[in-house]
Amino acid sequence: MAGCTAPRQGHRTASGAAACPVHGGRDRPYGSYGVYPPRPSYSSTYQSGGSGVSPSSGGGSISGGTRPSWSPSGSSVTYTPDQVRALAPYRRTVESRAQLPDIRDLFLCHAWDDRRGVAAKLNELLEAEGVSIWFSEKDILLGQPFMREIDRGLAKSRAGLVLITPSFLKRVDNRGVSDKELSELLARDQLIPVVHETTYDEVRKISPLLGSRHGLDTAEDSMEVIATKIAELIRV
Repeated sequence: MAGCTAPRQGHRTASGAAACPVHGGRDRPYGSYGVYPPRPSYSSTYQSGGSGVSPSSGGGSISGGTRPSWSPSGSSVTYTPDQVRALAPYRRTVESRAQLPDIRDLFLCHAWDDRRGVAAKLNELLEAEGVSIWFSEKDILLGQPFMREIDRGLAKSRAGLVLITPSFLKRVDNRGVSDKELSELLARDQLIPVVHETTYDEVRKISPLLGSRHGLDTAEDSMEVIATKIAELIRV
């Protein structure tokens, strides 16, 4: 009886499997001796815990980009594969804290210099999307202990959003309040970075750990689009 050709020719192709005198044949079921299964598509790598692209849960490829599982089917925004990959861990954090009572959606970490400029704009855009924000400009009243209120805000937020600007990097480098907020968010793995008017290369020069946490960038999306993506990410 002729021997199996797998050691010499393998069964990785249909022709190789069919040519084997032992295991060949068109009627053999797909399985251990047949053609090897194809490698999974890109979208199938984002199916654990509902935290990535999953065709079965509404995710998948769409024109111009990728739709993660947390993005509703009628969404007007698209994501790059890198964005989906970067945001998926934050989605898992959000889901793990979804049932906590009396909690905000986001803690907005920002530089003091940005509080009435880009940070205020991002806060307004997120609130317009229905996101509840802990924002120092409105949540710390005159006379309240600043650091204690920040600590409470961090504890009572589902996730943290850090607005990384040149001013923010300067504050972190000088070990100001922003540095303390950032350290806590990094320790809790709650951080969603948004880079504005700087680059991740510049971030890594100041904080390699922060620079390793990729998120969103206004060089790729407008602030309005970023606000929509964050709203979709934290909505449970």
